[in-house]
Amino acid sequence: MEDSFKHKGMRKRLVEALRNKGIKDENVLEAIGLVPRQFFFPKDFWDNAYDDKAFPIGSGQTISQPYTVACQTQLLDIKPGDVILEIGTGSGYQAAILAQLGAKVFTIERIEALFKSTSQLFSKLKVPIHCFLGDGTIGLPSKGPFDGIVVTAGGNSLAEQLKVQLKPGGKLVVPMGDRSIQKMVLIKKVVENKYERTEHGEFKFVPLLGKYGWET
Repeated sequence: MEDSFKHKGMRKRLVEALRNKGIKDENVLEAIGLVPRQFFFPKDFWDNAYDDKAFPIGSGQTISQPYTVACQTQLLDIKPGDVILEIGTGSGYQAAILAQLGAKVFTIERIEALFKSTSQLFSKLKVPIHCFLGDGTIGLPSKGPFDGIVVTAGGNSLAEQLKVQLKPGGKLVVPMGDRSIQKMVLIKKVVENKYERTEHGEFKFVPLLGKYGWET
């Protein structure tokens, strides 16, 4: 798969746009500047890959707006070697950004068609990401505890089973609200059974479906 000079230039402009919108973590901006977002799009729409907006990827899902990806990733404050759980693999772009930052990434997708296509894409790109098919609202306790958990769909309640899968000092980034709008919530696990919560702006995600999310 070819990463052309044209797309590299478009990516550079996207990074500057994100910096101007308030993304301050230079490691996150560098990762976005290195990962070819067009590879996570249908080939016919590659020229849309660097618009700062969400885009449909099939099965009623979207690839998140780059600004949203940058915000969630910045809140995780990833260090190389961190173990990160992503809930909602989707196109795979968010997971690829996490891996570019040096994280060991586990990701769960509930839609089988997306799970298969994205797993194949990771293999083709030689990106070492561990993919699972299942209900992400349950988390992945067998691979935890995690330094960070990021949820890429809008939830309606903060499931305790995700918080308890964090290491002390770990962070959970999850959009919370109703089906139309959500607030980006950051939960920090201070010590066992003690958490701090902050909110970081409003966003719009597809609904988080599953046992501890919205009903299908």
